[in-house]
Amino acid sequence: MSARIDVTLVADSAAAGRAQPDFETTLRAHGLALPRTALEVLQVNLTARCNLACTHCHVESGPKRTEALDEDGIERLIALLPTAPALHTLDLTGGAPELHPQFRRLAAAGRAHGLKVIDRCNLTVLDEPGQEDTAEFLAAQGIAVVASLPCYSSANVEKQRGKGVFGQSIAALQRLNALGYGRGDGLELDLVYNPGGAFLPPAQAALEADYRARLQADFGIVFDRLYTLANMPIKRFLHALQRERRDAEYMQLLIDHFNPRAAEGVMCRNLVSVGWDGTLYDCDFNQMLAMPAGGARSTLWDIARLDDIDHRPIAFASHCYGCTAGSGSSCGGALA
Repeated sequence: MSARIDVTLVADSAAAGRAQPDFETTLRAHGLALPRTALEVLQVNLTARCNLACTHCHVESGPKRTEALDEDGIERLIALLPTAPALHTLDLTGGAPELHPQFRRLAAAGRAHGLKVIDRCNLTVLDEPGQEDTAEFLAAQGIAVVASLPCYSSANVEKQRGKGVFGQSIAALQRLNALGYGRGDGLELDLVYNPGGAFLPPAQAALEADYRARLQADFGIVFDRLYTLANMPIKRFLHALQRERRDAEYMQLLIDHFNPRAAEGVMCRNLVSVGWDGTLYDCDFNQMLAMPAGGARSTLWDIARLDDIDHRPIAFASHCYGCTAGSGSSCGGALA
């Protein structure tokens, strides 16, 4: 992407090395408590297996990963879907969720319960063996697609995601458009931008306009919305920062751009994330850091209803600055 979208990192070494405030202390300083609200979004991390191994992936997914929610977990999820009155969205992620053998069953069950079902798709998976009719399945079920596309240029995408990925992604988007996605007729197609380095995302609306113009002009592609997500300082991206000795610098950037308005809208307030073993978490990021919801491990089998979690406290830590910096960041894009 162009240089104009970069937010400059903290350059002063003394500033980058100063003591970092505790996230909950920062919340209190701004008069924020952030209690959980009614559960509206159930996010399920079906598998760590993926056909890609992207540099920014906080899940550290890849072709050699084998973790996956077992059939008992799928059964339990389906049984629990009617037990949270405010629940409106089933958000399926991974890895590449489509590679889970029970993906279609769970997605169809969510639709049968009247839920919006989201497939967080890396696009290239639609070319994988056994996935030849996945796009058609998604369209037939009315499943919303949230697709990773970290730039509208080949060089930037392939730097993050690997050689050949851009062309595959464009072909997949064209295929989804041909099925009716992104045309405003009910089949939602949203794109996701992640920065290609240690900087914050640009303004979401402005970048969406750039994406829309370039993808339409260059490839005839249309879509509904663009979501801008900050790279979280955990797992694979954190390891890259540490190799470059920029981890403290990046964390200071997040802290310095804390936005109370973004903090009020963080996704952990109305979302629960389910791990590959059925453990419950406040968000996908906490899941990767083994920080269970409410501070004590519980699973799908330990609750009678999904809304049992509504009154539990949210577990916060320093990586939460990633969701509250600048315009904020969530699975639904910018927050403020």
